[in-house]
Amino acid sequence: MSKDLRCNEQIRISPIRLIDENDQQIGIVETREAILRAREAGFDLVEVAPQSRPPVCRIMDYGKWKYAQRKKEQHSKAKRHETELKEIRIKTPKIGDHDLEIKIKHAREFLARGDRVQFTLRFRGRELAHVDEGQKVFAKIQQDLSEVSKVDQGYRREGRRITMTLAPGGTPAPKAKSEPAKAAAPKAPAAESATPPAAQTPSAS
Repeated sequence: MSKDLRCNEQIRISPIRLIDENDQQIGIVETREAILRAREAGFDLVEVAPQSRPPVCRIMDYGKWKYAQRKKEQHSKAKRHETELKEIRIKTPKIGDHDLEIKIKHAREFLARGDRVQFTLRFRGRELAHVDEGQKVFAKIQQDLSEVSKVDQGYRREGRRITMTLAPGGTPAPKAKSEPAKAAAPKAPAAESATPPAAQTPSAS
């Protein structure tokens, strides 16, 4: 339905196809008759499909419907979140494991909210000669966040810093395979035949 609908005397076309307050198809009736019927039931006649020929009108509580629509729009706005680009700065490629885990945790929270995350790693002094160490840091970040992110902008070098941007997405980790069924215990070898050997016939003396 549109936000603003024609109702009651605002409906100028006649006849119309009527649906009553119980969602029953009444059929084609004159507009004036439908308005009287709606008022007798304590409701409004609302034009819900003006493009149809004849237009489709429904008997309903128009005020209550508009209120429900407003609440629905407010709820949608509250849930809507505009994507932002969050920056996480790493001061040195020699960052400790604990500090790096904290930054990865923050990135995971941003990604869960639908934001993109840009990691910026700066090199100081002679650290610039070891850019590969910074690439290793980014590789670990990308691996640890692979289940919840995808690369939006890969590794880039800009002067004394490198950057990488991740976006929400990723590939869930595969489920662990169940352990294979234990091999059946080997069967015990068949018992040897206990039939004694045939007795020898004594030789004639």
